[in-house]
Amino acid sequence: MAMRKPLDKAILTALLAGGLTLATAATAAPQGLYSADELTDAEVYGKDNPSEEIGDVEDVLLDDNMQVQALVIDTGNLLDMGSKQYVIQTGHFTVETENGDDLDNIEYKVHVDLTEQEITQQPEYTNDWWNQTKQATAKAWQNTKQSAESAWQNTKAATSELLMDAGQAIDKAGEKTQQAADDAADNMGGNN
Repeated sequence: MAMRKPLDKAILTALLAGGLTLATAATAAPQGLYSADELTDAEVYGKDNPSEEIGDVEDVLLDDNMQVQALVIDTGNLLDMGSKQYVIQTGHFTVETENGDDLDNIEYKVHVDLTEQEITQQPEYTNDWWNQTKQATAKAWQNTKQSAESAWQNTKAATSELLMDAGQAIDKAGEKTQQAADDAADNMGGNN
């Protein structure tokens, strides 16, 4: 249990830093601060019967930016399919807070906007899923990083070219102005 406390603090910090991308229930006002410890093990309710518990939160998944990407819910024996854990992406659930003013008694309810059948079609939380998703996410992050660097370098090169072109145009304009001034001086000198 002592090992879990640093993880809880890290998740809470991540939730705060990431702005907790969890939405609150339509009838509840945003709380502004959420406890990762209390969110883990929160009761989960599905779209089919919003008052019947279908499982609980097993884990909170964060991305490289420390923002919540998904919840893992343990469904018990949902649709008689045996106890399984499913990954529910952010955007498919809301969090309702109860006793939000009392840290010792704070509780959350997670409402999934999917039917029980749709929940069973979500990715199952397994080692294979974890490893594949972790690799795909890392690759996507690297591609995004490289694209951003490439875009920055292209922007920097284009800006440099524009500045060089502008400098050359100014030099040419200066040369023409100087030439016009010299011509005017010559013409004035010849008229005297």
